[in-house]
Amino acid sequence: MSSALLRVLHAGPLVSIQDGGRDGHMRFGVSASGPMDRTSFAIANTALGQPEGATGLEVSLGGLVLECKQGAVSFAVAGGGFSVDRAGTKTTAWTVQTLHEGEKLTIRGGAWGSWTYLTFAGDLKANKWLGHTATHTMSGFGGGALRSGQEIEIEDAQIRNDRLGDIPCPAFAQPDGQARVAVGPQDQHFAPSSVATFLNTPYKLTDAFDRMGVRLNGPQLELNEALSIPSEPILRGSVQVAGDGVPTVLLADHQTTGGYPKIATVISFDLDRLSQMRAQDSVAFTAVSPEDAISIVRAEARQRRAYLDELAKPRPSLNERLLRENLIGGVVSGTED
Repeated sequence: MSSALLRVLHAGPLVSIQDGGRDGHMRFGVSASGPMDRTSFAIANTALGQPEGATGLEVSLGGLVLECKQGAVSFAVAGGGFSVDRAGTKTTAWTVQTLHEGEKLTIRGGAWGSWTYLTFAGDLKANKWLGHTATHTMSGFGGGALRSGQEIEIEDAQIRNDRLGDIPCPAFAQPDGQARVAVGPQDQHFAPSSVATFLNTPYKLTDAFDRMGVRLNGPQLELNEALSIPSEPILRGSVQVAGDGVPTVLLADHQTTGGYPKIATVISFDLDRLSQMRAQDSVAFTAVSPEDAISIVRAEARQRRAYLDELAKPRPSLNERLLRENLIGGVVSGTED
């Protein structure tokens, strides 16, 4: 069994080890964590033939620089418009390549997106907590945040020549400045005009943006004696409004309970796209009924599944591609007139 050893030369803030998430523990006060953009994370793993929730690295706009100290391993980068430099060969994210001993891999923020995902053809060794490597950044539980000088081991490292090349970036993985929401469940605790304001006025994401959530900048939402409500469970995508009237969209590392009223909940597929927006980007919220939200999520899940199933297929070898071509039609006759 071969392995690859990578050394972290630079890791920006919020660069961490993640897997598909620590589901099933919220009733005990444990956040699921996992990737901010679950769709792009699944794409990065699937492009290598890995399980969708296999352990990988979440890279923030702060970037990541790795050096391969031993062995070789194929890797995928998907999510956002980040730049990728492998041993001087520059590409964008949405790529599968192979990193060899002595080569450096540099990932930096690019034209769009706040997060990208680096996955490997092999088993990235990392600490587990409650059976998962997903990192909860506030506590440090899980695989942890990366730090300069750290070494990363990839067991059963593979070179996947049948996977090399560009990954098609689907439209459903790109932010469009829109987010559909189901209104409530505490909309009755807001002034009558607040829900209309929230839905009719674009908000901007602020610099108060981390894995727990992002505060929005826009019209304040007037509360109606709502701060006395009992603490209750919170979902990823909940839009909480504190006493100052400022809404916050809760993300991957959100707390599991809270007493601030929630004016709406962002549907899951749009939440991945919202997570890829940057500070000062504008987002417009549109209300859908709970029934329509379920229909939308199911339809988009089918689209996502079809894309991943196609992506999971290995690329044909050169010989296979040549056999599919009509080589006879291009032959020029060698006979003389």
